[in-house]
Order: sequence, then structure tokens, then C-alpha cells
Amino acid sequence: MAVSDVVAKEYYDFYRPGKLADFDLILACGDLKRRYLEFLVTMARCPLLYVRGNHDDGLREEPPEGCVCIEDRIYNHEGIRILGLGGSYQYRLGDNMYTEGQMERRILRQKFRLWRGGGLDILLTHAPARHLNDMDDLAHRGFECFTKVMDQYRPKYFIHGHIHHSYSFRIPRRCTYGATTVINACGSYAFEY
Repeated sequence: MAVSDVVAKEYYDFYRPGKLADFDLILACGDLKRRYLEFLVTMARCPLLYVRGNHDDGLREEPPEGCVCIEDRIYNHEGIRILGLGGSYQYRLGDNMYTEGQMERRILRQKFRLWRGGGLDILLTHAPARHLNDMDDLAHRGFECFTKVMDQYRPKYFIHGHIHHSYSFRIPRRCTYGATTVINACGSYAFEY
């Protein structure tokens, strides 16, 4: 299951024992409270991997217990290679905001690991790719370098958050880009790998 930005009430406010039992892995795309992430990892009893969103400045000092931050690394989960790149396009000062060049350099630092590991299977980010589920304002602009990663490594999934469905009825939940299935995880989205 992928989660991002908005608490999924069915898994928190209206939680019933066993509701999270079917999930083998939870991928969190940022901008979720520490307590919510800790609740999910406790009740699901499976690993929870996360990247930070643009509003997650406090998670660096106080990370959620039981969860694994995969910022700027390739995490191998049972043979599935997941690259984590949190943050959004820089529209103000903040710990988790980047220019296009800064995000591109973060990706370049993973180049050797990507080559050595044979690529990646899931690209997990907070922000979307440019012109793919993003918006034109700086706060919600996607990164062009994410498109380049999909072009070069052809991951099976690109999972992002940041773009709330309440912004527009035209925002797709799931779409494809080449060989990659793109999922906007805002709220929650269950999928099979």
C-alpha cells in the first residue's frame, strides 16, 4: 500500500483490527504525521518505508519509530529495488525543497548504485514528475529529472504524493508513462507488485 499527504480514515479513524493485515509493505510518500506512520507500521506488522515531504521538516530530528527512511538511497525489499527521493520543488526555504539541479545531483549520487544493482523497480518520491500529474505553480511543479529516471531505468512503478485530489477532478490516481505505472498515493492506494 502507498500513502501520502492525507490520513486515510479507513485505516486510522475507522480502523478495525486486521484491516491492515493483507499488506506486505507500506510505502509513504511524505507529509504525514509521525504518529500516523507509527500507527500504520504497528497495526500492519509489515515494513513501512518513507520519504519526507515538503512539510516534514521535523521528521529528520524525530523520525517515526519502527519506520525506515529511504531518502537518497536504494532500499532492497525482498528483491524489489526502491529508490527514495523525497521533497518538493523549491518555492520557499525549507529542509525538503529542491531546485531541479539539486534533485538531479541527488539522482547522480545514486548512479553507481543503480548501475551495480541493475536499476530499480520502484521510484518513490514526494513530488511528481514534470508534466505528469503536476501543476504549473512552483509549489506543485514536478521534476524533469524524474522523467529521465523513468526513461533510463524503466521502473515498474513511480509512486508519488504531493498533488492532492481535492486540487482538481482531472488529477489521475493511476496512469502510465512508457513502461512505468505512475501512482498518485495521496490518501492511500493499494496495489499488487
